[in-house]
Amino acid sequence: MAQINVNGQTLTVEADEATPLLWVLREQLGLTGTKYGCGIAACGACTVHVNGEAQRSCVLPLGSVQASDKITTIEGLSADGSHPVQKAWAELDVPQCGYCQAGMIMASAALLAKNPKPTDADINAEITNICRCGTYNRVRRGIHLAAGNKA
Repeated sequence: MAQINVNGQTLTVEADEATPLLWVLREQLGLTGTKYGCGIAACGACTVHVNGEAQRSCVLPLGSVQASDKITTIEGLSADGSHPVQKAWAELDVPQCGYCQAGMIMASAALLAKNPKPTDADINAEITNICRCGTYNRVRRGIHLAAGNKA
C-alpha cells in the first residue's frame, strides 16, 4: 500500500513498488488520459507532472513517488479544459489522431511553466514526445499561442 497525491487528492493504492506509475494511474485510479505508447520512456504518451516537472510515467516506479509528491495528469491540468495549452490546442486543431496529445499537452505545459516565452530551439530541446501523425508544426504553433507569442 502506498499513498500518492494525484490531481490534488491523497489516495491510497495497492501495488508493488516496482509497478510503473502509468499502470497505477490507468488501472487502479481510472485516469486513462495518460496513455501507454512504448514502455521505455521514448514516446512521451505517458507524460505526467511530478512536482511540476514532466515525467514519463511508464518508467517511473511507484516506489520512487513520495506521498508528498504532487502528481498531475491530463485530467488534473484544468477542470474544464481552460489551461492555455488546452485552449491553444483546440483553437489550432493541433491533434490528428490524438493518441499522443495528452502527453504533448503535459510536456508543453511543463515547458511553459519553466519558460513562459520559449523559442523554437527551446521547444525542440524540451518537447521530445513522438507523434506518429507528424503534428509537430501545429504543436509548435500551439505552444507559441499558449505563451502569447504569434502562432
